[in-house]
Amino acid sequence: MHILLVEDESKLARFIQRGLETEGFSVEIAADGALGEKRARSDQFDLILLDVLLPKKDGFEILKTIRKAGLKTPVLMLTARSETQDIVSGLDSGADDYLTKPFVFEELLARIRSILRRGRQSQTQLKIADLQLDTVKHKATRNGTTIDLTAREYALLECLMRNHPKLVTRQHLAKEIWGFDFDPGTNIVDVYVNHLRKKIDHGFGKKLLHTERGQGYYIAHEEKPRKSR
Repeated sequence: MHILLVEDESKLARFIQRGLETEGFSVEIAADGALGEKRARSDQFDLILLDVLLPKKDGFEILKTIRKAGLKTPVLMLTARSETQDIVSGLDSGADDYLTKPFVFEELLARIRSILRRGRQSQTQLKIADLQLDTVKHKATRNGTTIDLTAREYALLECLMRNHPKLVTRQHLAKEIWGFDFDPGTNIVDVYVNHLRKKIDHGFGKKLLHTERGQGYYIAHEEKPRKSR
């Protein structure tokens, strides 16, 4: 998952970034409200962690603006303001959850996972960079171009996108897509991944489907080792 962290306290921002990246998330930091709103409106993130007290533009204003613009990215507010009215204002403005400072990292992680889990349960549109998957119509597009997929290729792509950005092992893919225990002597998973890679990455500047040799595959904005499932 690609997370935008809008936080002006540099030490806290780096602490959160390091912790989340250890858990397999990709994190981008914006240190003021103006930059945070600009990055948020790019609609390239799966979750926004948004501080309230920010220079240039506060979190409540940012939240109202992006919701008014139709941006549906989940938002978790972070703030030292724990008064009930502040919490109500944040939730009424369109926040998905609200966490007061100081907090322990494990609680932040639990809140993030809860928000993302709720989103996956109801999500019918999966998006990573310019790759989109409509899980109702079973339609894949990249940069507006329709990608023709077989039933197996579609199931493989959906599994990888729903687990983004985590590494998915070959054993898990075999069981999930083909329904059998993985036989190390077969290369069926690798063959289908190669077919899928040609369709979603060939001809596009940025490669999204990555391999971790001897382990499995993952879809992400950039190539780096991921925790597996």
